[in-house]
Amino acid sequence: MIGRAIRRWVPSRKARWSVGVLAVVVALNVAALVESAVRPEPSGRAGSAYATQPEGAAAYAALLERSGHHVSYLRKRPGDVRLDPRTTLVVLQASDLHDEDRRALGDFVDAGGRLVAGGAFPASWIGNELERPPRWTIAGRHVATPVAPVPETAGVRSVAASGTGGFDDAGDALPVLGSGPALLVAQPVGEGRLLLLADSAPLENRLLGRADNAALALALAGPRDRRVVFVESVHGFGEATGLAALPSRWRFTLIGLVLAALLWLLARARRFGPAEDLGAPPAPARREHVEALALALRRTRDPHTVLEPVRAQARAQVIRRSGLGPGAADADVREAALRLGFDDDEAAAVAGQGDDDAALAVGRALAKGRR
Repeated sequence: MIGRAIRRWVPSRKARWSVGVLAVVVALNVAALVESAVRPEPSGRAGSAYATQPEGAAAYAALLERSGHHVSYLRKRPGDVRLDPRTTLVVLQASDLHDEDRRALGDFVDAGGRLVAGGAFPASWIGNELERPPRWTIAGRHVATPVAPVPETAGVRSVAASGTGGFDDAGDALPVLGSGPALLVAQPVGEGRLLLLADSAPLENRLLGRADNAALALALAGPRDRRVVFVESVHGFGEATGLAALPSRWRFTLIGLVLAALLWLLARARRFGPAEDLGAPPAPARREHVEALALALRRTRDPHTVLEPVRAQARAQVIRRSGLGPGAADADVREAALRLGFDDDEAAAVAGQGDDDAALAVGRALAKGRR
C-alpha cells in the first residue's frame, strides 16, 4: 500500500528511492522514540537530579517532593545568578565549576545558605572560605554510623556507601558519619552551614533505598519549608529553550519529517515556467468519425452497403418517436420525419428514397433522431 502511494505521488524513480530511504529513517526514529516512551531506559549524567541511571539523583529529588519540600533545578551557573540563602543547594559530583562559581557558593553559605556537596574533593567547591578544609582520600567506607549528635543524624543508625572516598582529616569540620575516614562532615561558615559528603553514593539512585540513606537525605535538606535547589549546570545542562531543548533524537526525527514533507511537495508541485506540451493535440471526435467513414466509403465499391446501418438506425428512431409500427411503409416514414422537423432530403434519406450521394443527409438525420 505504501509502495503504491509513493509511486502515485512521486512519478520519478530516483525521487521514489529518495522518499523511500527517508521514510525508513523517519520510521526507525519514530519507533525508537515510541519504545523509549513505553520502555524508558536509565539515562543521564552521574550526580544529576535529572538522571535515572544508578549514579543519578532523580530518586532523591522525588523523595524530597513527596516529603513536602519544594524542589527546583538551577541550569545557570552559580556565578551568574543571585543565590537565595534561604534555600538548600545540592551539588553532587560537580565537574564544571569555575572560580566565579566557587566564590558564589562560598558567599551563599556565608550569607546563611545551606550547601550539601558530595563527591571527590567537595571542600574545593566553595573557594577559600575554609581555613583548614577536610582532606579527601580515595579510601572510603561501605557502612558509616553517626559519631556526632547533630540534626543531620536524627533517625539515622547506619548509612550505606560505595567506599570510593572519605575524609582522613576533617580539618576544622566536625565528623558526623564515620571516622578514620569520615563519610560526612559538617561545618558552620558565616551564617550558613556546609555539609560535605566524601562519597555521594548514599544520595544516588543505587543506594538511596539502603540502610537509613533516605533518612539522611531528608535530614541534609533541612526543614520542609526550606526550598531545595539542585545545581544542574555543573552537569552540562544549560538554559536551552525551544527546539534546542529537545533531545537529539527528537530533533533528528523532526528534521527528517520536514525533509520528507519538502520532498513530497517538490514531487507534487508543478514546474516553474510555462507547461510543456506532451504531444500534438488529439483530433476532435467528429473529425475522426468523418475520416473513418470516408475511408470506408473509399475502400468499398458499394456505398449503399456502408450507409445502410446508419439509415436503418435513423429510420428506427423516426418510427419510435412517431409511433409507427415496425413494418411502416417508406411513404409513411417520410411523412413522419417531416412532421418531426426533418428537412426534405433528410426525410427522403430516412425513408430510403434518396440517392447514393445522400451520405450527409443520412448522418444529419441520425443526429436529429438522437436529439
